[in-house]
Amino acid sequence: MSEPTIYNARETAVARASMYVLFTLALIPVQAVALLLRLPLSRRIPLWYHRICCRLLGIRLEVFGRRSRTRPTLFVANHTSYLDIPIYGALIPGSFVAKSEVAEWPLFGLLAKLQRSVFVDRRVRTSHLQATALGRRLEAGDSMILFPEGTSDDGNHILPFKSALLSVAEFRAKGESLTVQPVSLTYSRVDGVPIGRHLRPFYAWYGDMELFGHAAELVGLGRLTVTVSFHPPVTIDQFSSRKALSQHCHEQIVRSHSDALSGRIQPKVGTSGDWDWIRWRSRPRSNDLKGLRRAKKGFASPREKRASARVDSKSTKA
Repeated sequence: MSEPTIYNARETAVARASMYVLFTLALIPVQAVALLLRLPLSRRIPLWYHRICCRLLGIRLEVFGRRSRTRPTLFVANHTSYLDIPIYGALIPGSFVAKSEVAEWPLFGLLAKLQRSVFVDRRVRTSHLQATALGRRLEAGDSMILFPEGTSDDGNHILPFKSALLSVAEFRAKGESLTVQPVSLTYSRVDGVPIGRHLRPFYAWYGDMELFGHAAELVGLGRLTVTVSFHPPVTIDQFSSRKALSQHCHEQIVRSHSDALSGRIQPKVGTSGDWDWIRWRSRPRSNDLKGLRRAKKGFASPREKRASARVDSKSTKA
C-alpha cells in the first residue's frame, strides 16, 4: 500500500508545482507592468493571484469573523510557514512587512516585491526606522500585514510577540488612530483528518529547514484545511501602552489557535468558505436577498431557491 501512496503523492506534487509555477510566471509580467504604470489593477492582482494559488495547491480556508474594511489597517498575525503568505494574501488586500533577507530569496523575493512588501531589519534597535518606513505606506492608505513573532515556528505554539515591532501601531494616519486587527491562522486538517503534533512539521517551516526540499514534499500531501479567524479591531488608544496592545493581540491569537487545534469552533462568529471560493456568511448576501424575492414570485433558479431557503431558515431561528 505504501508504494501507490508514494507514487500518488509525487504525481500530485508534480501537478500542483507545475501549475503553480506556470501560473506565477505568466502573471509576473502583468503585475510588473501594472506597478510600473501605477495602475489600480496592481492592488487587485495579488488578492486574485493568492486565491487562485490556494486553489491550485489544494488549500481550503475556513474563515471566521469579519475583516476590517478600514483603510489603512494593521493586521497582526501569527506566522508558521511560507504557506501563510498565499493564505493571508487571499483574504487581505494589503502588503506584507517582511524581514530584509526575504528580498534576496529566489522567486519568493521577487513575488514579495511585486506585492509591494516593506522589507525591514527586525532588530529592536532599528524599530524607529521601521515605523518611519511603514508610516509612509499607512499614510497613503495601504493596509499592512505584520508578523510580530519575528520568525516562524512549529505551529504548535505561538511565540511571544516583540512589542517593538508594533511601534507602527502608534502611527496616526491623517490624525486618526491606526486600526489594528489580530488575525490567527491554524493548519487544522488534511483530507479531513486533524493534523496532530507529529504531522505539523510537514506544514510548518522553521529553524534550519531547507526551503525547496520542504516545499517539494509539502505540495504532494492531501487537501489542506486552514482555519483563519479575524478578531475585533482595536486601536492603541484603548491600551495603556504598546506592550499592553501587543499582549492583547497575542492573547486573542493564542486563544483562537488553541481552539482550532482542539477542534473547538465558535459558530456565532461566522461560517466557513468552500473549496473554490472564500466568503464570510455572518449575514445574508445581497444575492441571497435577491433570490428570496425571485423565489416568492415563483421563477427563481435552483441556486436561488437554495439561497432563499437559507435566508428563511435564518429568519425563523432569529
